[in-house]
Amino acid sequence: MCIRTATLEDAPAIASLASQLGYPADPDEVAAFQAGVLQHPDHLVLVSEDQDGGVCAWLHAFVSRRLFVPPFAELGGVVVDEGRRRAGIGRALMARAEEWAAQSGCSVFRIRSNTSRAGAHEFYQTAGYTASKTQQVFEKRMSHLRHA
Repeated sequence: MCIRTATLEDAPAIASLASQLGYPADPDEVAAFQAGVLQHPDHLVLVSEDQDGGVCAWLHAFVSRRLFVPPFAELGGVVVDEGRRRAGIGRALMARAEEWAAQSGCSVFRIRSNTSRAGAHEFYQTAGYTASKTQQVFEKRMSHLRHA
């Protein structure tokens, strides 16, 4: 298993893997989003390659800053190809992200996970994470505020 920093050339594979979790993504949009993220040193995007050099997993983590608590690392997403799950790839990606978080000065690594993802919850608990709270997420679309 080879874990490396993602490049823009990985966008199609990242998009394909995201769709496995029910997040259909256009590879060109992913490339544009990824280009913005990769410019920030407080973001980490890793991929795992299989023995043939194909991307079989990805992870995104970032440092979250608030006015009232020390910075903490947060998982933006992690996906391992359906056919390669339970082989240690996710654990290896998380370990690398945790090392990065500690080196970035974070004493906490936080994960937000949809309540419907029981398998993911089991994975996180096995990796040493504990549920700290239940919350609701509120959104408001900003398209009406954009100027033409």
